[in-house]
Amino acid sequence: MDFSGRKILVFGAGKSGVGASRLLLKAGAVPVVYDGRADLDCQSVKDRIGADVQVIAGNFPDEICSSIDACVMSPGVPCDIPPVEHMRAAGIPVWSEVELAYRVGKGKILAVTGTNGKTTTVTLLGEMMKNYFPEVYVVGNIGTPYTDVALGQTDRAWTVIECSSFQLETIDTFHPAASAITNITEDHLNRHHTMEEYIRCKERIAENQTADDICVLNYEDPVLRAFGEKSKVPVVYFSSRRILEKGIWLDGTMIRMSDGSQTVDVVDTKDLQILGLHNFENVMVAAAMAHHAGVPVESIRRTACAFPGVAHRIEYVTEINGVRYYNDSKGTNPDAAIKGIQAMNRPTCLIGGGFDKQLSFDSWINAFDGKVKYFALIGQTKEQIAETAIRCGFPKEHIAFFDNLEQAVRACAEHAQPGDAVLLSPACASWGQFDNYEQRGDMFKQYVNDLKNR
Repeated sequence: MDFSGRKILVFGAGKSGVGASRLLLKAGAVPVVYDGRADLDCQSVKDRIGADVQVIAGNFPDEICSSIDACVMSPGVPCDIPPVEHMRAAGIPVWSEVELAYRVGKGKILAVTGTNGKTTTVTLLGEMMKNYFPEVYVVGNIGTPYTDVALGQTDRAWTVIECSSFQLETIDTFHPAASAITNITEDHLNRHHTMEEYIRCKERIAENQTADDICVLNYEDPVLRAFGEKSKVPVVYFSSRRILEKGIWLDGTMIRMSDGSQTVDVVDTKDLQILGLHNFENVMVAAAMAHHAGVPVESIRRTACAFPGVAHRIEYVTEINGVRYYNDSKGTNPDAAIKGIQAMNRPTCLIGGGFDKQLSFDSWINAFDGKVKYFALIGQTKEQIAETAIRCGFPKEHIAFFDNLEQAVRACAEHAQPGDAVLLSPACASWGQFDNYEQRGDMFKQYVNDLKNR
């Protein structure tokens, strides 16, 4: 698409907004940045963009709608607020930065969404692609904005992208050659308000796909199985619980894949460095997508066996006085945190709590299975989680509130005995106390390592 001379409103002055503005400038467009924070340092935004663009802060100027050609939304900005509704009513296209980058970029797309497992799957898939193809970009929620790389791509490029429901909410022409939805569980209801809307946004990942593409879906997820049954896109199911006639599945310790006529052994899970049934499912998704892209099974197997996992996802930190410390800051919702506690094989001092996404914590508490000996709670949700834990039968005397993560780490260290574990697996987002889950995980690791000097 030719953006030359087009005036594009960039809604939000954070990392995504800055990346979108830079891309628009390089593409010849005229970006105008808007942010609702009245105290925004507009000059700082210009400095980060590297150009003297127009920056508007505070109340939204409705009159700007008469002069812009499109709007690019930052993922953190809700799409049901009056300014966005006003633009849509005026017929102005409203895109995510993923849509913007797709319109500028080249090559083919492999896109992954889902409530949990996205980061591990995308990281592993990126490695599988890089070990076989010369031009591969790994972008999205995983760290590097798609907008940062789109202009430098050639027609040979493969882009592996982690997509959030926020980004998919405002796509238009975005078209992956292979897509995947890892699972669907309750999340981000503070933004989407209903599960139906959250699911709709996730399922948009396959909206523009054709019969030449595939969509990889979790057969054991009833929402996704129903979606697959009505999908116009060829579906590849994966399962960790049953043998499939067609798709990819776990058979004992072996991951096998079949196109309906021929079955191949992909990898023995005993040879993997990453552990847990959820990680075996991540391997299945990555393998199915890489295979569709043309990566041979032998190359897929080598990459899977060499993959060490990702930071902040049940990440071993260190052992101090016989106590092992694990960083699962990526456990930003109850379903992800369930995977964290299930991975523990010793009595555990658990740190939980954070930003309130209006989720239920019952399933998480009920998954403790007697492993949690001490429950340290922080953040906006600490009282709600404590009430849920007590109602579910967790001993009140084993729950403690703390003002910050550092206090919680020290308290867990005092309660832990040799042979125990201390696990940060919050079941909540990091916002309010930290910029993101990565910062929260990094600070946890710092506080843990500081214990060695006490």
